[in-house]
Amino acid sequence: MTETYATEREDGRHGAESTIRVWDPLVRMFHWGLVAAFAAAYLSAEELSTVHEVAGYIVAGLVAFRLIWGFAGSRYARFAQFMKGPSATVRYLGDMVSGRERRYLGHNPAGAAMIVALLITLSGTAFTGWLMEDETRMTMLPDFPQIVAPAWADDDGDERAEHGEGGESALGEVHETLANLMLLLIAVHVGGVVLASFRHRENLARAMVTGTKRAPEPGDVA
Repeated sequence: MTETYATEREDGRHGAESTIRVWDPLVRMFHWGLVAAFAAAYLSAEELSTVHEVAGYIVAGLVAFRLIWGFAGSRYARFAQFMKGPSATVRYLGDMVSGRERRYLGHNPAGAAMIVALLITLSGTAFTGWLMEDETRMTMLPDFPQIVAPAWADDDGDERAEHGEGGESALGEVHETLANLMLLLIAVHVGGVVLASFRHRENLARAMVTGTKRAPEPGDVA
């Protein structure tokens, strides 16, 4: 996959006033909609089951949309534009450590890897939540190993009833682990956005609101 490097500014554009449209409206709506939906799902998990389920379905729908838009969307929304191989990602991370990474107009290789991680984790979280919503859906999966089942066994079976069957409990643990992994990924993602904003002197969060970024300069990857 080739990279396009900017060598000169477009005629009539000067300094900080020079901007270019990067993120289309649907990408921006997806991004902030996903932020709101995941926050609602995570915060309502313990007390508001209906809100949690509705937010979970919204997350699943947004992920499905992003997968489609990754092939049919605008230039910088397409996976083919920003997806890089492992070697390119490792090189970029090395450049970040040394403080000499290039500025990318779209997603940089580290950001692209994060997008993949987020989409996979969100998909797993939504799928396990969907399975837990109806116990008959558990038949779609192979039997879960009942690792903790022996600890529930007692004479009256009350504790086992409280925690559910081994498979359901294991699925719940997977669902919760994926949700917590999302928090970790989000923290890393936000940290990367802050670092890139500082290094390249542009507000990337604002760019995801306005859709525009500073026009490519010599050495940038456009």
